[in-house]
Amino acid sequence: MAPLISVEDLTIGFGASAPVVDGVSFEIPEGRTLALVGESGSGKTLTCRSILRILPGAAQLRSGKVLLAPENKDLLKISDRDIRDIRGNLISMIFQEPMRSLSPLHGIGDQVSEVLCLHRDAGRRDAKRSVMDMFDRVGFADPERTYRSYPFELSGGMRQRAMIAMAMVARPRLLIADEPTTALDVTTQAQVLGLIKDLQRQTEMSVILVTHDLGVVANMADDVVVMNRGRVMEAGPAAKVLSTPGHGYTRRLIAAAPLIPEVAKPANASGVADPILEMKSLRKTYKLRAGGWRKATSVTACRDINLSLVRGQTLAIVGESGSGKSTCARIALGAEVPDEGSEVWFHGKGADPLPVHDLARTERLRFQRQAQMVFQDPYSSLSPRMRIGATLTEPLEIHGIGDKQTRKEIAAERLKWVGLHKDMLSRYPHAFSGGQRQRLSIARALTLDPQLLICDEPTSALDVSVQDQILDLLEGIRDRMGLSYLFISHDLAVVSRIADEVAVMRQGVIVEQAPPDTLFYDPQHPYTKALIAAQPEPDIARPIDLALVAQGAGAPSSWPEMFRFDGQSAPDLRETSPGHKVRCHA
Repeated sequence: MAPLISVEDLTIGFGASAPVVDGVSFEIPEGRTLALVGESGSGKTLTCRSILRILPGAAQLRSGKVLLAPENKDLLKISDRDIRDIRGNLISMIFQEPMRSLSPLHGIGDQVSEVLCLHRDAGRRDAKRSVMDMFDRVGFADPERTYRSYPFELSGGMRQRAMIAMAMVARPRLLIADEPTTALDVTTQAQVLGLIKDLQRQTEMSVILVTHDLGVVANMADDVVVMNRGRVMEAGPAAKVLSTPGHGYTRRLIAAAPLIPEVAKPANASGVADPILEMKSLRKTYKLRAGGWRKATSVTACRDINLSLVRGQTLAIVGESGSGKSTCARIALGAEVPDEGSEVWFHGKGADPLPVHDLARTERLRFQRQAQMVFQDPYSSLSPRMRIGATLTEPLEIHGIGDKQTRKEIAAERLKWVGLHKDMLSRYPHAFSGGQRQRLSIARALTLDPQLLICDEPTSALDVSVQDQILDLLEGIRDRMGLSYLFISHDLAVVSRIADEVAVMRQGVIVEQAPPDTLFYDPQHPYTKALIAAQPEPDIARPIDLALVAQGAGAPSSWPEMFRFDGQSAPDLRETSPGHKVRCHA
């Protein structure tokens, strides 16, 4: 089969340094999927960006060709006008960080429609019709509302869906997908991967998939190129590379892939329950702005939430983007005010319970010192203008702890706890990798010696090997300091490793709750079953069951009668067996 794209001896560097992409060559045939696999910094994204000539200004193309069939044009040498005609039309790209790729000043619908207006001369009405259809196909529950929304009004996962729709709406010959599902929950990831495969079959579109997740590779790729430090370590058919990897680096990547364990781990018996955090009858409603003559509308982010986190343990809240899990985390921390009638209580050691949303100023400072948060995005959660030393000592200054020298010593000690050196205190965040930045975020959260750590998707943006290291770190710190974690995630493989109790959320309500050893091996709710089925594994012989995923990830009104509900009329959360609760009809 003739190749659509041929990359030959591509070498890219910066300044006088050694090349960051060194002699990379590969071919992508018509209608096939090639996976570029490797950790952050391996050069896979720069390789793909060179195809569209969107490299950073300081990058040097030192050698190589990128040939596009059938004319075998060298995309590295054609005119700027010609490459602009190709971008978004013949070749589209899904970027990893949607917030940086979407304009904050324009509506989502207008940004996606622009592709059709520029490259297909589509009228506004026809463009909107095509965009609405694509929004429906990538999993937006309300395409019309999404069309009118701005990027800041969508969650991270929803923004990534919009980016995928933008790249695919013109039906390109080649789709370059740069970590397209990193920010997505596993059910949406499975559906999006299925969508890409369907479009590929319909249009014979080729796909270059950039990823660090070998489970995704096993479900998508025909061929694999494994990269490390700018060089190709191994290449070949996906089945052969995944089943009998020849290079040690490939074997390490496969070993680091997160999996739900085959054997249940024993439950962590805690004796008498000693809660550190309690959420009772939690509910949060947002009022959406009105546009034109439209009336303002309300959206209920979460409702009927009753959770208790036992001291020294980890409570995980799992669900898709927009399910309300992050809203619960912000309410627990006091960053969001819940609706009237909701209660959040924090039980500090040797102190009276604190009503988190009814605190005097001195009590709030005391609570904030004991409850800290690790955010999802290690890039945006650290100020680019502050050195790491200032970032770590700032919480100590706010709470009036120690003098300047003492604060610096505490900061150096926390860096040591997370596996970094005190010499890094003088650097800025841009000098660190994604995994190192997440370690810095954890170090900052630990400076005040908190009792409660709220982790909002702390590993979702990281490579599998770095994710493994961060989980090791979190487990070690929890056990050493006696910390309690409220852990927000969409990845059941991660949750199965770290959690003592799991609550599964969908459309603002908890649909199932149990310890991991019960939930993962005896799931009752169709959505929980879909989450488990959607977990990708690095095994060609065990593909994702898209039919099971689609059933559980569909609208609640389409679920089996026992679990079905519509709108606000959800059934009660019932205890079906000791410690196992399921939202179902009696």
